[in-house]
Amino acid sequence: MADEGDVLTDLNMDPAAGANGADNLPSVGIITQYVKDMSVEVPNAPACFQWNEQPQLDVQFNIGADTAGEGMHEVTLKVTASATCAKGQLYLVDLSYCGLIGIRNLPDEHAHAFLFAEAPRMLFPFARRVIADSTRDAGFAPLVLDPIDFGTLYQQQLAARAQEQGAGMASPAGEA
Repeated sequence: MADEGDVLTDLNMDPAAGANGADNLPSVGIITQYVKDMSVEVPNAPACFQWNEQPQLDVQFNIGADTAGEGMHEVTLKVTASATCAKGQLYLVDLSYCGLIGIRNLPDEHAHAFLFAEAPRMLFPFARRVIADSTRDAGFAPLVLDPIDFGTLYQQQLAARAQEQGAGMASPAGEA
């Protein structure tokens, strides 16, 4: 039997649950991740395997987010990597790596930051591995991408948008 000073705790009670039992705490997480679309091209094979020049690499990133249901979003990390030299293109890898993200009880501005900065940061190591494996499997040295600071990129995009909107509003009177 418990003494009067002992505190009994019901481990089944969630302190975040509201009076009606609703969960009010913010919650985010990756439900699953997957390769949505991928292509690997070696347009100048087999001749390109005899070229001895150091290739020039071009890597482009794009991030997108779409609603995939109530409280769910599909975040797409699109990576395009190509290697070329004076004689022509060695390879082109085009990858759309996605994560299905669950979001609950999060204000819109925080959800936007999570979808466009934090979710891509979490997906990147897996997309990086897919790119490295695909270039290796295509017969080339693995392309291991450098880490990316998606948070800083997100902040730069927000600042650039704010500057563009400010420049548009600062046009001289009488001009449309």
